[in-house]
Amino acid sequence: MNDRMEEDAALQDLGLADGPGETAEPPPRRSVRERVAGWRGIVGRNRALWITTAVAVASLVAGLVVGRFVVSPADAAASAAAPPAGFVTVPVESGPLSNDVTLRAEVGYADPVQVQVDTSGLQGAAVVTGQVPAVGAELGPLAVALEVAGRPVIVLPGDLPSYRTLRYGVSGPDVAQFKQAMRTIGLDAGDPADPRFDEQAAQSVAALYTQVGYPAPATDADSVSSLRSAQAGVRAAEQAVATAQGDLAKAGAGTGAVDIREADNAVASARRAVDAARAESPQDAGRIADLEDALGLAQLRRQQLDAHPDTAAARAAVDAAQSQLRDARDELTRAQQGALPVLPAGELLYLTQLPRRVDAVEARRGAELKGTAMTVSGATVALNGAAGDADAKLLRVGAAAAFDLPDGTSHPATVAALTPGKTASDRWTVTLTPEPLRPEQLAQLQGKNVRVSVSVGTTEGDVLHVPVAALSAGPGGESRVEVVEGDPRSPETRTHLVVVETGLAAAGAVEVRPVDGGLSRGDLVVVGR
Repeated sequence: MNDRMEEDAALQDLGLADGPGETAEPPPRRSVRERVAGWRGIVGRNRALWITTAVAVASLVAGLVVGRFVVSPADAAASAAAPPAGFVTVPVESGPLSNDVTLRAEVGYADPVQVQVDTSGLQGAAVVTGQVPAVGAELGPLAVALEVAGRPVIVLPGDLPSYRTLRYGVSGPDVAQFKQAMRTIGLDAGDPADPRFDEQAAQSVAALYTQVGYPAPATDADSVSSLRSAQAGVRAAEQAVATAQGDLAKAGAGTGAVDIREADNAVASARRAVDAARAESPQDAGRIADLEDALGLAQLRRQQLDAHPDTAAARAAVDAAQSQLRDARDELTRAQQGALPVLPAGELLYLTQLPRRVDAVEARRGAELKGTAMTVSGATVALNGAAGDADAKLLRVGAAAAFDLPDGTSHPATVAALTPGKTASDRWTVTLTPEPLRPEQLAQLQGKNVRVSVSVGTTEGDVLHVPVAALSAGPGGESRVEVVEGDPRSPETRTHLVVVETGLAAAGAVEVRPVDGGLSRGDLVVVGR
């Protein structure tokens, strides 16, 4: 009672309560010092109450903290115990399986080649005078790739570069290639098995240039001069032979009838003179002797007319003239061969896999040709990628593939070639041929690197498949899966084994076909415990 009265008095002192039996009136305003002193008085007089309240609040907070962070040994043991054992399962799935090899490939036209023209045979500057192709143009057999100093550079099929001028008498693989190329374009330059540039091959050069609309290469002046000189030599030798043969004919013709008759008449006249001299009386022995000598001479001359004529000298002259004619004719043959058409090295361009596409052109009309004239490639687009030895051995020529277009769609392709690396550790080169592409697609893809997927195995339609981890081996080596019969989380759940036959494996999954037991899509199979 006394304490309450003291509190009331204190409140009255602070102006917070009315006095007993008094009407409340605004207390007189007190100073801050007086108010603080009043509060101190209240705390001092109720110290026990305040201490008890503080202890209760602290105990409450401590209890909350201990209850939150302190765990009893029993609770800790209960928390550390393993949960009831269960199964790790996955459902059996159904769908197609495909095993693919993935690689990166560059898109471009096949087999780029830098074209260089041999201009060493030109007398003047190798100025480009025309026929400059545009980028994207195609070069086929008999195309004129370029015109240099007014002369064409003719495209022919072949893989051996033109490295020398082909003229009559040369022989080698370049001649055989020329004959084969001519046969390919429908012209006959001779048998490709004969590596000689013979007269038939030389004569075919004119036909080749007629096909491309240019005159055949001109024969050099020295060859023309030699030919004319040889022709004159043959004419002179032929005239000499004719003269010698005429002389031989005269020498071998013998004595004519007139000469024989004259000789007979001379013998008869001489004999009559002798007879007349002998009939005279007296006889003149000296005169008779002279007449007898004349008769003997006439008889001897007549006998000579019956002998065979000596034609040895005339025949020797004929033989010498004929030998000179043979030499002249041989010289003419050589001159004619030397004047046959030639095929300059700089006017032929052999390219494989025709037609070819012009990718870049460095040659400029009116400028001197130096170095590379142009770059050509195959006219078809190819994808060139690389694969490791293990992946490459899964591939085969003709296998189906697909690659991503810039718009995100897939485009089909086919494996065209597989080229092993030079060593066992080198990657294989994989060449693929895409299905036809539109011009705008070609423009977007040229020079790009794309992702290619090559199918090396696929199922025919939907199949059941499970992860490889779901398979286990039976006592006889058979494959099997463990199928859960209830809730896999329950320790009481039962399982049973299903023997399966496996098929294609791809991306961690394997095709399964039940052999002993049932298996359906959605069944849960165990992959772990």
